[in-house]
Amino acid sequence: MARGTGEDGPHPVDRHVGRRVCEKRISLGYNQSDLGRALGLTFQQIQKYEKGANRISASKLWDISRFFKVDVSYFFQGLGAVQPGMAEGDADAFDHDFPSTRHTIEIGRLAPQLSNRQQKLALELIREMADRPAE
Repeated sequence: MARGTGEDGPHPVDRHVGRRVCEKRISLGYNQSDLGRALGLTFQQIQKYEKGANRISASKLWDISRFFKVDVSYFFQGLGAVQPGMAEGDADAFDHDFPSTRHTIEIGRLAPQLSNRQQKLALELIREMADRPAE
């Protein structure tokens, strides 16, 4: 059975690193084929990396970081946060299951440029469109 297809799915670290690769790739305007060509891989392999279905080797992660001009640690940022079961009580685990698209990345990049009032209005609009009540 291929890794990442069983009951447990991909390891959370593999999913996190893959998501960070995807987010950085999209934010820099590259598609999966562009990154694949730069690394000597197919776009299908990049897809598997980004989903966490295939683990990224240390040497490939090094190559990816050099292509994106970021430190390798970039791909692990946000991962070392508190997780349930690690002596902190009932804290919520970091949610990795949101889709990264060009749109979600652009929304995240533009939101800090809005005033607090505009951010609140945008959040209310998105919540209403997603049919989600305020938390």
